[in-house]
Amino acid sequence: MIVTQDDETIDQILSSVESICKKYPEKYWLELDKAQSYPTEFVKSMTESGHLNALIPTKYGGAGLSLLIAARILEKIHQSGCNAAAAHAQMYTMGSILKYGSEAQKSKWLPLIAKGEVRLQAFGVSEPEAGTDTSSISTSAIRKENKYILNGQKIWTSRALHSDLMILLAKTKSKNERNSKSDGLSLFLIDIRESLGSGMTIRPIETMINHSTTEVFFDNLEISHDSLIGKENEGFKQVLNSMNAERILIAAECIGDSNWFIQKAVDYAKDRKVFNKRIGENQGIQFPISRCYAETEAAKLAVYNAAARYDAGKACGTEANIAKLLAADASWNSANACLQTHGGFGFAKEYHIERKFRETRLYQVAPISTNFILSHIAEHKLGLPRSF
Repeated sequence: MIVTQDDETIDQILSSVESICKKYPEKYWLELDKAQSYPTEFVKSMTESGHLNALIPTKYGGAGLSLLIAARILEKIHQSGCNAAAAHAQMYTMGSILKYGSEAQKSKWLPLIAKGEVRLQAFGVSEPEAGTDTSSISTSAIRKENKYILNGQKIWTSRALHSDLMILLAKTKSKNERNSKSDGLSLFLIDIRESLGSGMTIRPIETMINHSTTEVFFDNLEISHDSLIGKENEGFKQVLNSMNAERILIAAECIGDSNWFIQKAVDYAKDRKVFNKRIGENQGIQFPISRCYAETEAAKLAVYNAAARYDAGKACGTEANIAKLLAADASWNSANACLQTHGGFGFAKEYHIERKFRETRLYQVAPISTNFILSHIAEHKLGLPRSF
């Protein structure tokens, strides 16, 4: 795989990421998980180091790197035992802003985001009655003179309580006015700080993992007309740019998780003795771990290929979906193999496996379920009838 940035620079970036991660050991994440707290210190360190501004162009104070390098940064974070979920939205939302945002929006916000003075970590798309079926969202943005009036609800909007800005998808045409399912949706950049208490309410959702996710309510929230990203009613096409990036970047995190589980299993298998014999000498232990390694290496190639196509401006919807599918399966299989290798100790919190086990299970469902990806492949690559 040819990397656009030179290998020495990439090695330096990844070495820096690894050094930062060492300051936040497994115990740090365990305590956060117990308290269901946001990793503020970790996010601050990653921001100050410049790693979270990887995709922001240099003219706005960012690093101006490729999605492939951003993917490798997130992969390294997870391979090091940390969790990038608290900050990865700042990367995958960049695509929509950079491609469709106005120069005024980019000049105003990107330098502040790059310096860490403003956080863009919230992505409001899913709704209680419209998860994967994005075109069926009901949250509305009605134009009134030089403003839009927002009403509706979003769910699974992670990090909204720890973000200053939110990218929001809302309908700007009624159902009767829409020419197609994807018509009549628009994308907005909203200042959460100004909106809270003025028509926006955010409520946390307790989940099985520490993911800082929320539901967001809009009750006649007024936002300026210049909050619109790109052209009105073309938001569905615009948001796909971020969705493809999201799937690629989260797939990279899965690769990191998978390698973490594999290394944990290998280290334990080398050390643990049963009946005066290291369990790693048994093929029953070796083979599942080896299979996980092979699956992870194959999935990594799919992730890097999808990222390279994205960077080249090529169509990458199918590639992004396949990368997400393979990487999520690899990490989940590795999680199971690692837990099985550890036996009862895998369930003890002090070993950290059960926590990562819960975290990586999410990616069978989010940000897109594996079943929906299989439906996409069946219809768009195999020519089978649409199933929904």
